[in-house]
Amino acid sequence: MTNRRHASALALALLLCACAPAAEPVSVTAFTGATVWDGTGAPAVADATIYVADGRVHSVVAGRETPPGLRVIEEVDLRGRYVAPGLINAHGHVSGLWADDDIVDESARVRGDLELFGRYGVTTVNSLGDGDAVLAVRDQAGPQDPRARLLAAGPVIADFDAAAARATAEANADARVDWLKVRVDDNLGTTEKMPWEAVEAVLAVGRERGIPVSTHLFYLADAKRLLEMGTGMIAHSVRDVEVDDDFVDQLRTSGVCYVPTLTREVSTFVYGDRPDFFDDPFFLRDAHRGQMARVSSPDFMAGMAASPAAAGYRVALRQAMQNLKVLSDAGLPIAMGTDAGPAGRFPGYFEHLELWMMVEAGLTPEEALLSATSVAAACLGRDDLGTLTAGTWADFIVFEENPLSDIRATATLERVYIAGTPLPNPTEESP
Repeated sequence: MTNRRHASALALALLLCACAPAAEPVSVTAFTGATVWDGTGAPAVADATIYVADGRVHSVVAGRETPPGLRVIEEVDLRGRYVAPGLINAHGHVSGLWADDDIVDESARVRGDLELFGRYGVTTVNSLGDGDAVLAVRDQAGPQDPRARLLAAGPVIADFDAAAARATAEANADARVDWLKVRVDDNLGTTEKMPWEAVEAVLAVGRERGIPVSTHLFYLADAKRLLEMGTGMIAHSVRDVEVDDDFVDQLRTSGVCYVPTLTREVSTFVYGDRPDFFDDPFFLRDAHRGQMARVSSPDFMAGMAASPAAAGYRVALRQAMQNLKVLSDAGLPIAMGTDAGPAGRFPGYFEHLELWMMVEAGLTPEEALLSATSVAAACLGRDDLGTLTAGTWADFIVFEENPLSDIRATATLERVYIAGTPLPNPTEESP
């Protein structure tokens, strides 16, 4: 009797299974044939296929045989190309300065900046110092908008009074900023630094409201003190002296990310002469002609060439590059950032220049690219960005040549995808 009951139950289960409707296949777009580096540090996969569903990566597989359960509704041929996750700028600025001159609306100008970043393959920008229009654009943005994704910090906090600093931090927190930003710097000894009690007031708001604090700084001693106080990001290089073992240990223990912003230093002295990159076709295809003219005027160039600050920052850059190599060799989290966005710091191109300079400082091309993809995403607390793995947004860039072999091959950028949707082809000449 018992065996008959088991047999009947089994037969009923099989009948129900047979009658149950089969699961609908997942509709995907298949990007085929490229060598894909997924940003995790795993080896690149040749002749791979990226399957994208609803703007997110479904899977990345070797070869072109569609796995069970998927239905390809569109195929994009990327044979002979190289694919990497989109670049993430952990420290930039979005202001609207770089939009087309005929755009008047402030929010439209902010979106214009984000479109410019996107055309250069920068698919996410952490704007560490911005205004109301930036926060408004961030709040209005959808996850599949055709421009760089935006994180925002609101106005930089540099109040000298602790109560005022706290009030500014609370106002930023009320605006639901992603980061708070403080500035602890004396501009090569020419100004007074933000007092420590005011800095602590901002950090206290960050702790209370659950918002990380990023810190503009210059000096090693300040960096150490800020780590002790609980800063969440070192948003510039230490540039005065060589970093020491104590600082390395502090960074390792805290897990705080270090953002070199080498190109920030470049922008402080490079226009004393005509910079070589003004003749780079990759730069010129989207360069803002008005900004080029401004920094190329004889008076501007003469002033920068004679500036003591320019000379000081040129020396600081050499120290920053040496320190970057030490910290990278120590295995600490380095996130790519440029401080691009203010006048003279060309968004999009400066991110590529930053990667090239990181390699010049001694990092491998893969280390530099990791800093601009998975490491930057982790530093920003975004597990949905920075890699081409199941569930992440399908933000990726396509190169004609392999940047893992030669980092300057990032200048062969051909296509940019955000949430699996192509941006206007960056190889086409801009109007």
